[in-house]
Amino acid sequence: MTVTKMSKTAPLSPAFLNKSDAFTKTSGVAAAQQVFSMLLNNILTFKLKPYDELSEARLSEQLGVSRTPVREALARLASLQLVDIFPQRGTVIAPLRAHDLLRSQFLRESLELGLLRRAIRSPERPWLVETLRGELTLQSTLATLRDEQRFYVSDELFHRQIASSAGLPDIWKDISDAKLHMDRFRHLMLASVETLPVIVDQHKAIVDAIERGDVTGAQDAMKKHLRRIFAFLDAAFAAHPEYFERSGPALSQSMTLDD
Repeated sequence: MTVTKMSKTAPLSPAFLNKSDAFTKTSGVAAAQQVFSMLLNNILTFKLKPYDELSEARLSEQLGVSRTPVREALARLASLQLVDIFPQRGTVIAPLRAHDLLRSQFLRESLELGLLRRAIRSPERPWLVETLRGELTLQSTLATLRDEQRFYVSDELFHRQIASSAGLPDIWKDISDAKLHMDRFRHLMLASVETLPVIVDQHKAIVDAIERGDVTGAQDAMKKHLRRIFAFLDAAFAAHPEYFERSGPALSQSMTLDD
């Protein structure tokens, strides 16, 4: 049986608390969304760490809202496997789980490969290539400057442009939800071990294949790009073993997907 560790209730970051005044002026639905967004950001960036406790009463008091929007936000985070809710025990930030990363990557890859096929067959392909080349130029500059925050904004826009060119811009919401655990792992480790020029080169390979109209080549390049995160599992665990749940498959086993 897996024993879940419990830590002291985590304090909220100053950036979180500074926005509390706005909560008193919004509807319940809007307040729940704001609580969710702020908690999500704190979880993804490890301001709230795995196994930190979250108190519904304390959150409600600190944010100046009723317990209802807090409860709704926590339930939504639980549905995304980002918090664990234990009856009679409370809520904790979920540990990092290799199977969550695998599921997240699988869902994202499945969606993005389908979008690539549609985008390459679209009459808008020349426009897409031109747009993506512009992002590559920006990313090369940001990689040189080591501006990781702006680089990853451009990285996300790069992938969203493919979805738009495929005629399905609204699907990015589904991809964003699917890749949350990938984003969490990236915030933990990739900033220190990933090299931004490698990402630029992988993006370039995708664009080159799109320009050629090479569906297979583009998909192979996208797979290589999205699967590279698995190479960092062991390094992430070595750096922060206390953040991981060790039940299930060993972290060192192959995490690649079947084609």
